[in-house]
Amino acid sequence: MLQQLQIDTAKRRRPLSLAFASNASHLRAAQALRYKVFAEEMGAKLSGREAGLDQDLFDAYCEHLLVQDDETGEVVGTYRILPPHQARKLGSYYADTEFDLTRLQHLRSQFVEVGRSCVHPDYRNGATIALLWSGLADYMQRHGYQYLIGCASMSLADGGHHAASLYRKLVESASAPVEWRVFPRCPLPLAALDQKMPVTVPPLIKGYLRAGAMICGEPAWDPDFNTADLFVLLPMHRIDNRYAKHFLR
Repeated sequence: MLQQLQIDTAKRRRPLSLAFASNASHLRAAQALRYKVFAEEMGAKLSGREAGLDQDLFDAYCEHLLVQDDETGEVVGTYRILPPHQARKLGSYYADTEFDLTRLQHLRSQFVEVGRSCVHPDYRNGATIALLWSGLADYMQRHGYQYLIGCASMSLADGGHHAASLYRKLVESASAPVEWRVFPRCPLPLAALDQKMPVTVPPLIKGYLRAGAMICGEPAWDPDFNTADLFVLLPMHRIDNRYAKHFLR
């Protein structure tokens, strides 16, 4: 059985449960959802060992947070979580593959990295997102970790102009201090792009920033996913009181 977290879902439109994957079939369900969203919907070039699954070497070291439809048993939302002791075993965080994190070296023992966030198209609503955020908040609180990190993606469907403009908009109000700056290994060529387009902040990035997260540097280009990725850092002591009241029980 899934290891259930005690979160009330009685009033939701559809009965949903939040859980951590505890066996191979749960992990495969999360990988299948990731493939559906990233490869089939977004056109990412994935290189998993099995057809129809998004798999990489980080999966075995992560804990996988799942939202499940109680009526069908289908996994409809997921996040993967890489705690510091597992990152040490692996040798890096996923973010290390995209950014030079040298200036954050003194914080690494308290980093929890989240990634591969996705939700089934039929469940992209407040209820599913709220469950995933509740699970992350509970995990951080139970284990006493101090920093949540991750790579937040922006589409490059228009060649990068929207991503460049979005980055310029975000750093005006959410830029990290210079001592926490990171450096993309494959930078998005901002100087060659229009940085003044009107933009709308994607819901996931908006949620991070409203909670108190910071953008730690210029975006990196991820050619496999055809996205521009921002390194996002959320110190737990900065979490906005409204978010703390809602998610931290």
